[in-house]
Amino acid sequence: MYPAIKHLHILCAILSISGFLLQGMWMLLRSPLVDHRVTRTLPHVIDTVFLGSAITLATMSGHYPFVAPWVTAKVVALVVYILLGATALRWGRTMRVRVMALLAALLVFSWIVSVALSKHPAGFLAYAGVFQ
Repeated sequence: MYPAIKHLHILCAILSISGFLLQGMWMLLRSPLVDHRVTRTLPHVIDTVFLGSAITLATMSGHYPFVAPWVTAKVVALVVYILLGATALRWGRTMRVRVMALLAALLVFSWIVSVALSKHPAGFLAYAGVFQ
């Protein structure tokens, strides 16, 4: 059961970041598709399954936030990613702010993936020598 849920979680990660990139491109192009009903609804469905699979995996594995440092790092970074994503796609008042938030959100998402793969709270920063 664990491998199936892990694969669902990975699939949701791929779908989530792909949808975010697509929305980001549409935002940059000022496409009306960014405000389409499906575009505004589907990411919430995907992200709900994504979060549910994460909670299930944490429960099954016994890796909980504030117990496993790398899981805590992912949860904190997830909050940052959500705030940056909302700034990029909705809250940013200027295109410059939106683009910077979009790029920062992509960097944070990449870092979250590196934390997940390495099981180290510093993720790729540990390998860059920033945190040892």
